[in-house]
Amino acid sequence: MPLGTDYTNQDCAVARSLEVVGERWTLLIVRDLFYGIRRYNELRKHIGLPPATLTDRLNHLVEEDVVERIPGEGARDEYRLTPKGEGLWPVVCGLAQWGNANYVEPERRMGYKHRADGGELNANGSCSVCGEIPDASEVMVQKATPLPKDAFAVALQEPHRLLQPLRP
Repeated sequence: MPLGTDYTNQDCAVARSLEVVGERWTLLIVRDLFYGIRRYNELRKHIGLPPATLTDRLNHLVEEDVVERIPGEGARDEYRLTPKGEGLWPVVCGLAQWGNANYVEPERRMGYKHRADGGELNANGSCSVCGEIPDASEVMVQKATPLPKDAFAVALQEPHRLLQPLRP
């Protein structure tokens, strides 16, 4: 029996969520928007996906009110997470922490810290110092060592507040 291409026969919140963010590359786009990468060409370069795929995924995220397109000068529109999109932070953080624990060498792990007290975020997103689960805007991110030498990977070596523009 061939697999379907969607989850229309599934009456389930997980299935509906996968309809929105479950396609390949989509969560990487959301991740980079949390990191502050906002322009189309910057997203394309940092993630390394084909232009047609990026356009398709961004348009879908805009249609679903996960991302908003902010008109810029010329072809320099910016993309930002909406409040609905920012609600994906626990998912992105949890996947990152799970990936760190199971697939990433310690020196290559992305670190997340609570801006208020510098506490590391645990696997469930709570601060190791105060126990609070901070909003994404209160989280600092820092990558130890970039693999690709693109400007954004290098910029992420420095502590950076999530949701703030990242300009290498």
